[in-house]
Amino acid sequence: MASLPEDRPENRFAHDEARRDSDHVSFLKHRRWRWAKIATVLSIVAIASYLLVDVTPRHNGGSWYGYTLGTVGAALIVWLSLLGIRKRNMSEGRWSLKAWTSAHVYLGLALVVVATLHTGFQLGWNVHTLAWALMLLVVISGIYGIAVYATLPKEISSNRRQMTKHEMLEALAAIDRQLESAAQPLARDEADLVIAALEQDPFDFGLWTRLTGNYRRCWTGDALAEIEEDDSDPAVQKVLSLLRKRRAQLEQIRRQMRLRAMLDIWLYVHVPVTIALLAALTAHIISVFYYW
Repeated sequence: MASLPEDRPENRFAHDEARRDSDHVSFLKHRRWRWAKIATVLSIVAIASYLLVDVTPRHNGGSWYGYTLGTVGAALIVWLSLLGIRKRNMSEGRWSLKAWTSAHVYLGLALVVVATLHTGFQLGWNVHTLAWALMLLVVISGIYGIAVYATLPKEISSNRRQMTKHEMLEALAAIDRQLESAAQPLARDEADLVIAALEQDPFDFGLWTRLTGNYRRCWTGDALAEIEEDDSDPAVQKVLSLLRKRRAQLEQIRRQMRLRAMLDIWLYVHVPVTIALLAALTAHIISVFYYW
């Protein structure tokens, strides 16, 4: 029996090659920028129609044209918010996660144009403007997320130096054990500085400190600054050498924590504000139909 075209070895090989190539393409370039082009066309159509359509006395969200753009914008917001659900259902094909994410990014940017034109640039202190402002905040946080995901993973990998989180912590613990032993022959005040550095929780700092990497209250640094160099005392030299190693290891771990925090923190804005946006959008729609 003759084999189907897709069953032939050469066709399966070509299909596998194409699939591997697509796997290495960024979601931003998915299908040769398909969703970037679609979003651009949508934005151009919205802008052109805004300029060509005559609304009396002026463009506003309550005109027929405003309702049209509002319906498109509301549909986009609801659809864009479904990405989190989509991530929990892995599949391939036309609506693979990469395709959905690409559409999410570019249609989200187009949403700014559609929603802003929907307002007719008539903004005030009301629930309608609140929904628009929350939409902008969601998009801005999303842009930040794209930027950090495009740059930080490489930095994280480079900083790890092929070490796992467990290995980095174990390296610090090994240095601490050596320091505890090496500090025994020191004078009491110097030994106390080392003990204080060892007893301090190196990760017990606030979110701002973790994000900025500015650990001013690090007692390891204080011990290095206050224990005086003494070339004639090998015990002091050994302790200072170990303190420098400890500081370097802490810097690696803290840099890793900082990069991970920068990579994850946008979600703590993006997701809650998206929920707030959906609530404000609901209030916006209900109030519009109530006073219609």
